[in-house]
Amino acid sequence: MVLPNPPACLAARDLRVSELTTDPTGALLRIYAWMQLARTFDNRGLELFRQGLMKGTHTGGQGNEALIVPLALLADKAIDVACFTHRDFGGHAIWGQHICTHFNQYFANAGSPTQAREGNIHRGDPKNRSLPMISHLGAMLGPVLGMTDSQRRFGRPAVGFAFFGDGGSSTGDIHESLNLASLLSLPVLFIIENNGYAYSTPVSEQFAPGTELWRRAAGYNMEGILIDSTGDVADTTRAFAAAIEKVRTTSRPMLIEVKTLRLRGHAAYDTCDYLKPGESESFYARDPLPKFRAQLVAAGHAAQVDAIDAELSAFIEACIKVSLAVPRPVADVTQLTADVFAPPAPPIPWKPSVNSEPGTPNAQLTLAQSINAALRKVLTERPESLVLGQDIGTYGGAFKVTEHLLAEFGRSRVFNTPLAESACTGYAIGLAANGHHPIEEFQFADFATEAATQITLNAATLHFRCGAACPLLLRFPCGGGLTLGSFHSQELESLFLSMPGIKAIYPSNPQDAFDAVLAAYEEQNPVILFEHKGLYRRGKQAVSWNPNYRDVWNPKKLRSGDYATFVTYGEMVHLAGEACDYFAAEYEHTFDLFDLRGLSPLNLDAIHASVARTGRLVVLHEGRRTHGFGAELVARLTEQHFSSLKAAPLRITSLDLPVPFAPELEAAYRPTKDKVIDQITAWLT
Repeated sequence: MVLPNPPACLAARDLRVSELTTDPTGALLRIYAWMQLARTFDNRGLELFRQGLMKGTHTGGQGNEALIVPLALLADKAIDVACFTHRDFGGHAIWGQHICTHFNQYFANAGSPTQAREGNIHRGDPKNRSLPMISHLGAMLGPVLGMTDSQRRFGRPAVGFAFFGDGGSSTGDIHESLNLASLLSLPVLFIIENNGYAYSTPVSEQFAPGTELWRRAAGYNMEGILIDSTGDVADTTRAFAAAIEKVRTTSRPMLIEVKTLRLRGHAAYDTCDYLKPGESESFYARDPLPKFRAQLVAAGHAAQVDAIDAELSAFIEACIKVSLAVPRPVADVTQLTADVFAPPAPPIPWKPSVNSEPGTPNAQLTLAQSINAALRKVLTERPESLVLGQDIGTYGGAFKVTEHLLAEFGRSRVFNTPLAESACTGYAIGLAANGHHPIEEFQFADFATEAATQITLNAATLHFRCGAACPLLLRFPCGGGLTLGSFHSQELESLFLSMPGIKAIYPSNPQDAFDAVLAAYEEQNPVILFEHKGLYRRGKQAVSWNPNYRDVWNPKKLRSGDYATFVTYGEMVHLAGEACDYFAAEYEHTFDLFDLRGLSPLNLDAIHASVARTGRLVVLHEGRRTHGFGAELVARLTEQHFSSLKAAPLRITSLDLPVPFAPELEAAYRPTKDKVIDQITAWLT
């Protein structure tokens, strides 16, 4: 495919504010060219959508060009970080890629940079630090913070550009991110694109009368300013340049509320019948692009402006012709499935040692100590690693798993986060996408529901959407039995692992826990490490360097038997072992007992072979029965063995209840040794 050559007016993608003084004509014509390109692209895009040639919908940025074009031209595209919204095509165009590539994205054809997997405006260029947006607008900010911090940690004086609208500014993620950026002193420009409407809801119905969004900056100890991008373009550009320079120099965040316009409604299907009489006309009267054009013409540049318009129109039409000729994508299911996860990286050359907790003999460790030792090993040997979470610093974490790490590695590598699970996980995603490898501890697994969007829709889909790896380790202290009630005791593997793109390991003993940290850390994908709280200090085990630590992804056969195949994981492994002892002694029935360990992806080959041999299956897990993880296991393990089964599969689970508080009630809720034995006994008969 031969791509049309861009016109000379698009040759430069950068602007120094000094050029407004030294070469005002050249600088202003450059800004105009990119604004006109964005407007022409969006207008033609709307027409193409109405012709049925563009897929999904069309969310144009008509009226927003005087905001996004100066900012994108002023940014340092070699080091800066951005996450553009659906109004910011001008930013995408300036940041890079041929215009045909952008049209291919909108046409969802075989040349789409997302391989036609992501919505037309939901794209980015992560390799060049343009993060793809998601429709959960507030959740876009956290990754900008993380990637900007990653750049700074690599010694690059980057600025992050986090865009969101007046509507998005009401989300909790926005406020979490503002607070986090101020706390960590991150050089991020938070830009509110205030066009007066969140879809159809006017600002008068979003905020109390008299609310000025930029003034919220004071609550986060950062500077806030107001810029009207519908006025003089040169003045707007100077104001943006001053803000960028200040943030870059001071490494302090800033909040800018920018008054802008939305001339075409929320999207192509928006009828705009909610506008007041005359309101649309007033928007067009304030449109900065025609005013800017008239200003240039009045200054004697009519011929140059006309030439730019003609060149851009011809270029856009040539690009459309080329992109329309690109074939439709091929639905290769094998490739689609393979790309859910990033491919493995080369194995890490770990030193064959265990760095145990200070004062603790290397030979015998609790599960908590083994995770601590593994984290110490990672922090010692991998400079790109860092550990974050609530209370994990001086206090050492709610369960003391990170004890002593702050003192050994310092606050730049081990640090507390505020109670802002979503923004902090988004921040970790940004770090991960830029070459760092964060390990985030959730105080309790239950609190990860606060970050569900970041984990399941952002991190887990990143590679599938845009080909970017997301090496992120999420530690989930989970499980009941400690009388901590509904909000501190849940098993959430079914909830999170029902979404594609997440890997998970659930160790049942100290050696496996140590191995799991190393195996998970090598991953280029988000990995959840489920850590049962009841196992943290349930005895000690000899923990040694295991050269086969990656085997922790696979089931481990703990016992051999002939009567049935018994599958479980986590704390339930210990109950299952006790039950096996009972049935061997009382009934002379022996079981193949498997500790599943790796929950995602599932490797069930050895267990399939066992079921084929025994003809019976028992699955035990602590999570609730309905939609529980055991249902997936039973389905997968019996689909190909159904005709040869000697009995119906048995699932042993907790009750379909919120986790109750009192010990007597919790014991009734979850599996116990006696209940496991009783249910298997009833199944035998």
